[in-house]
Amino acid sequence: TKEDQGRPMSLFVSLSRSSGCPLSTMAGLLNPLDSPNHMRIDEDVPYRDGVALDRPTRAGPEGGSLVNCGMRKEVRIDRRLRPGTRVTVRVENSDPNKRCFTGTAVAPAEPREARGIYWGYTVRLASCLGDVFTACPHEGGYDLTIGTSERGKLVDEITLPTFKHLLVVFGGVQGLETSLEADQSLTIDNVSLLFNFYLNTCPDQGSRTIRTEEAILISMSALRSKIMSSGCHQ
Repeated sequence: TKEDQGRPMSLFVSLSRSSGCPLSTMAGLLNPLDSPNHMRIDEDVPYRDGVALDRPTRAGPEGGSLVNCGMRKEVRIDRRLRPGTRVTVRVENSDPNKRCFTGTAVAPAEPREARGIYWGYTVRLASCLGDVFTACPHEGGYDLTIGTSERGKLVDEITLPTFKHLLVVFGGVQGLETSLEADQSLTIDNVSLLFNFYLNTCPDQGSRTIRTEEAILISMSALRSKIMSSGCHQ
């Protein structure tokens, strides 16, 4: 699942084995993302993602939780969490001579904001095409939007302006035009009017359709140089 792909492989295997679940034997079938937040079991890093365990512990007046962070030992944190809760942990003591490691539960954004470490992605569900824009989590919304379509302008012909929050939208098999038709809250007739740029990122594709997961990789590769040239490198 997407949830499992977001977890480091060492954590996923550890959780599967400790729960008696046979999924650990199929862990290799998951895509090997190997992203910076997917640490190896013995990697010495300041942050880890983990899952709270259903085991008692004492840590301060409020108690605490033991967290499986995919390491050799559990990490004891200062907060009591419901078992099974996913949590980002700042590891503060990983002395192998101790019974368990210690750390502090932190916001998932802290690794990125404090250390500049890529820390995965989040998923936001939009009920319709309009909600993609109106339910933006960033204050002020998206200041640059791009729609992708084989009927768009060639990506090679554009230059992107500087931006803070970029949105790139991909349609389904029948394109963004079908998404517009299905959204009763939108009154425009031309879907390209929703975007600052409506681009063909896969010219001469040689196929009637492109799978969305393929279109994302192709499009982001084509847009990378445009994004870097705009001065927005984060």
